[in-house]
Amino acid sequence: MSESIEPIVAQELGTLGFDLVELRRGGSKSRPVLEIRIDRRDEEKVTIDDCARASRALEARLEADALVAEQYVLEVSSPGADRPLKTAADWRRFVGRRATVTAMALAGGKQEVEILALDGEAGAEIASVRDSKGREVQLPLRDVTQARLAFHWKR
Repeated sequence: MSESIEPIVAQELGTLGFDLVELRRGGSKSRPVLEIRIDRRDEEKVTIDDCARASRALEARLEADALVAEQYVLEVSSPGADRPLKTAADWRRFVGRRATVTAMALAGGKQEVEILALDGEAGAEIASVRDSKGREVQLPLRDVTQARLAFHWKR
């Protein structure tokens, strides 16, 4: 598979009104697996029909451009309850929500925090979060190594 596949996948999804949240590659050389997580731009929940529509469009594009092996597996799904936060737009969208964040600025390096705000210029964004002790902490996004929405089962 070509290394340049991610921008092509993102572009194709964009024409359908979806954002690429995550693209993972796995499987073997003879039977690669593409796991693609999508989200709707209108902030509604991703449906099975959305996944099927995205899958059909991606299959057509990947095969037409010969970007995948003859035998491959394509899995398209929603980002799930523990959705990764990768872009500044993700952080803005989920202000008020809780996330599990890995960053040196947090005590212990990893904490569940509440996202309060996102400020700063493009490429130098700073997230304001409330840590587990109730303190407000400023996190430069460039220093965040991993972030995912926190998910708790309701009792």
